[in-house]
This record gives sequence, C-alpha cells and structure tokens, in this order.
Amino acid sequence: MTLQISDDNRVRTLVLNRPEALNAFNEGLYLATATALREAAVDPDVAVVLITGAGRAFSAGNDLKEMQARIEDASINTGSHFSTMIAALTELPKPLICAVNGVGLGIGTTILGYADLVFMASTARLKCPFTSLGVAPEAASSYLLPQLIGRQNAAWLLLSSEWVDAAEAQRMGIAWKVCEPDDLLPEARRHAEILASRSIPSLVAVKQTIVDPYRTGIAEATERENAHFMELLGGAANAAALADFTGQGKA
Repeated sequence: MTLQISDDNRVRTLVLNRPEALNAFNEGLYLATATALREAAVDPDVAVVLITGAGRAFSAGNDLKEMQARIEDASINTGSHFSTMIAALTELPKPLICAVNGVGLGIGTTILGYADLVFMASTARLKCPFTSLGVAPEAASSYLLPQLIGRQNAAWLLLSSEWVDAAEAQRMGIAWKVCEPDDLLPEARRHAEILASRSIPSLVAVKQTIVDPYRTGIAEATERENAHFMELLGGAANAAALADFTGQGKA
C-alpha cells in the first residue's frame, strides 16, 4: 500500500509509504493522495489532514525512473496524476498539516506551499532540484514560495538546487516548528488535534478566506510552469541528468 490512511480525533493522517523509494511519487501515489484528500474534504468526521512519510524520508519527489520512462515512451506520456493531486491540494477546504520527517525533494518541498502548518524534524532537509535536472518549477511553487517565504528565499530554493536544513527552513518561513525527530509526530498531532477540536464549518471558513485570494495566482502559475516544464523535459540538460540518475550516463 503506497499510502497509509488512519483517523484519530477527527484528524486524518496520510503516510506516504514507499520507503524503498524514499517515498518518491509515482503515478499510483499521486492518485492515491489526491483521492484521499478529496475524500477527507467531504467526510464530516474529518476536520484536519496530516501528511507525513514512512521511514527516513518525507518524499524524494517525482519518481525519476518513471519520468524517464515517460520521455522514452510517448505512448505513456498521456498526462499525469501529478496535476490531479495539485488540484486536490488547491481545493482542500480543511486545514493541512505537513510533518516533514526526513528529506523533502522536489514535490516533497513544493507540497509545503499548500500546507497551513509545517513541522520539520531537526534532521530533515529540503531541496528543489529543478535546475540540476534541467527542468522548470512545478506545483505553482514559483508563485506560492515567494508568497510564503519572500522572493529572495524562494529564488535561492528554486534556482540553486541546494539543500536547506531545518533551521534555515524555519528562518525562511517554510517551516513553522522544528522538533527533535522523536517529537515530530507527537507535536504535529497535538497541534492538529487542537485545530480538530474546533468547529469544522469555522475552520473551513477561515481557510477559505486565507486561500481564496491565491487561487487565481496558483492556476496562472501552474499554466506557466507546465509550459516551461514540457519545453525542457527531455532536453539536453534533463536527459543528461536523468541518465546520470539511472546509471546510463557515460563514465
């Protein structure tokens, strides 16, 4: 099961569960996460959604082996459930908490732009590897990250392809709380249950008033990013990076 789902005290916890692949998102995990988010949105017994990862990673981002397969075989390049998950994140009417237990790469970082609260383990790290992969940003990160952490912090994350540790992520404003690894889930759950004890219609109203002004910007950024991403996907820099990753690059 690529996604574990559990309920407790009106908090629905989604655990990304591909530890052998550092919880990288393949098509199955994108769809499972989108479906779980949409089900939580309409479940009257769910007030808050909490996302974390199994094992030592939060998420290693997009499954690069699958990305390469989609480039090499045009017959499977017929759209992705990545966009299905981003739509579900954008439309989620209830509070979303992310507990970053380990490395967050690519979508493992950009998903945090949709979170209402982010908790990070002190040992966790984030990276947006787009320029090292020769591609463009995704998940409306070119819009959401400047809104969340300021233009220069966002520029460094999106342009450098360098790691950002938990302390720096908190200084930037992408992490709200940094916890010792053993305290991460208890602290995230404690705060989730505080929110979940409140009126769900009130929680939804508060989130809507916060998020609605950004929806147009998210849609426009997604369209811009997708155009650049498809233009760069399979290009020289991207092909070389993927070949290196899969061990097919020249020595």
